[in-house]
Amino acid sequence: MSEALQELAALIGLKQPEAVQSSAVAFGELTLVVNLPNLVSLVEFLREDPACRFTSLVDITAIDLPERSARFDVVYHFLSMYRNHRIRLKVAVAETDMVPSLVDLHPSANWFEREVFDMFGILFSGHPDLRRILTDYGFRGYPLRKDFPTTGYTEVRYDEALKRVVYEPVKLVQEYRQFDFMSPWEGADYILPGDDKSRAGAPGEKP
Repeated sequence: MSEALQELAALIGLKQPEAVQSSAVAFGELTLVVNLPNLVSLVEFLREDPACRFTSLVDITAIDLPERSARFDVVYHFLSMYRNHRIRLKVAVAETDMVPSLVDLHPSANWFEREVFDMFGILFSGHPDLRRILTDYGFRGYPLRKDFPTTGYTEVRYDEALKRVVYEPVKLVQEYRQFDFMSPWEGADYILPGDDKSRAGAPGEKP
């Protein structure tokens, strides 16, 4: 499988040299880093070329890397049922970039792109109905960005006096507590309660 994917990567790089920046094979999948302007032409090639036949768009997601100028990696997963191969495309995208929609080539991209827009705020040009799909109406911000607060900005409750649902700013009754889920076998970097006594030695022993 690895050898076949290496040959596939060489073929795609030969026929689409302007689109592919780099390629790698890992965990039985081929990953291509792709230039944003050539994304649509590459996806169309992968669908139509007899050696590829990647006709199933399995998923679209994104990775937030705030320290980079091109903050996001938009990640596409395709499956070729004809060749029994999987391929992953990664495209670097800045906050102000518009990613071309793949709805015309793969109708399943419709909801996938709406999810990425809803969670990360990435815009897709040419999408027929780019609305939020997972969050509530009037939701502010994008939950999977690494600068989004874990509490969110507002909370929802039913007001008995008003007889309707109301939105209010989040109010924390106490600060967040830090919980340590490390098991004793992993060995903490700090002294656990009680360990200071064992390090001091038993009564009568010299430390």
